[in-house]
Amino acid sequence: MKELFRSNDPVRMSRAIGLLEVEGIPAFPMDQHMSVLEGSLGILPQRLMVADRDEFMARAILRDAGLDE
Repeated sequence: MKELFRSNDPVRMSRAIGLLEVEGIPAFPMDQHMSVLEGSLGILPQRLMVADRDEFMARAILRDAGLDE
C-alpha cells in the first residue's frame, strides 16, 4: 500500500476517493476514527492509500483534478 496524501478535510478525502473509484482504482481511507480514540475533533489527519500497482495512475488523476499536495 502507498500513501497518496494526508488530510483533515473530509470533502477533499471524499472527492479523491470518488475520482479514483470512477477510474477503477480502489482507494482506502485509513485513520478515520483515530481522532475519536484520541479525544480530539478531527485534529489527526486521515491517510488515503492505494495498492502499489495503482500509485502512478492515482497520483496522475489527483494531480489533474488539483487534489495533489
